[in-house]
Amino acid sequence: MESVTSNSHDIPETRSSFSPKLEKIIIDTDPGIDDSMAIFMAFQSPEVDVLGLTTIFGNVSTEGATRNALLLCEIAGRPGIPVAEGSTEPLKGGKPRVADFVHGSNGLGNVFLTPSKEKKFEKSASEFLVDKVSEFPGEVSILALGPLTNLALAIKRDSSFASKVKRLVVLGGAFFALGNVNPAAEANIYGDPEAADIVFTSGANIVVVGINITTQVKLTDEDLSGLRISKLRHAQFLGELCKFYRDWHVKSDGVYGIFPHDPVSFVALVRPHLFTYKKGVVRVETQGICVGHTLMDQGLKKWNSNNPWSGYAPVSVAWTVDVEEVVLYIKELLMKP
Repeated sequence: MESVTSNSHDIPETRSSFSPKLEKIIIDTDPGIDDSMAIFMAFQSPEVDVLGLTTIFGNVSTEGATRNALLLCEIAGRPGIPVAEGSTEPLKGGKPRVADFVHGSNGLGNVFLTPSKEKKFEKSASEFLVDKVSEFPGEVSILALGPLTNLALAIKRDSSFASKVKRLVVLGGAFFALGNVNPAAEANIYGDPEAADIVFTSGANIVVVGINITTQVKLTDEDLSGLRISKLRHAQFLGELCKFYRDWHVKSDGVYGIFPHDPVSFVALVRPHLFTYKKGVVRVETQGICVGHTLMDQGLKKWNSNNPWSGYAPVSVAWTVDVEEVVLYIKELLMKP
């Protein structure tokens, strides 16, 4: 690449007063304990402008996700943020999978608080997504922290939606690693595999952060204790939520701490340089014992004939992570005054 030099006379005199443009984001979420952490991180970040939250089933029912999202906005001092409720079931219908055994019966680690008096947005999540992306084409990034039903419905609603999204950062999949629902599948993709396949083949500018990455990052018991004893904004609340989540990690994985899946994905949105990526077409299995399995064609072979991966745009899959720097940044935002 040709190097570029600048002349000091070309630098505007007013540069000291320059304020970088905030990145517009929408968070599609199923809060959820680690979702709550990521949402607070976004509100604490000086780099993003949260246009709204859209809700989906996963860690809790869609109705519960909406209730929790409204409450989190109120606790964060952002009660005016639009919260648009999403689909109550996967694309193919049927009862959604809800991980109450991980996040508690209310999705917030069985920490029960008075519900917010704020009301959900009058339009559905897919309508809200389409409207905002159309209002600011090429400027809105989406952080998708749950099953991808709302995104798939937005793509179905507006054929130009995928091309107008700036970036779509997806927490999902387990690339060449074991899943967390069963050996084949990760929970968000398993929650609506048909939707995930539509999204991954939509041609949008997609970054996927799988649990093969997020399980390399851990907040230890010491880190969680630091949140609970802190007098800092929101830290105590999040520390209390994490008690239930931490106990599940001990029973399920033998981990004394938590995997902060959603916070890691937020870091990938605002600090992409802390990860490396590989590009390839990703497809999702929608039937059989491997439902929800994500498989990327790494481009290592020239295929002799077309296959189900042929003809689709590649996505960026997170491949490595700077664990130390990601943990430091998560703690910096969670402990921010």
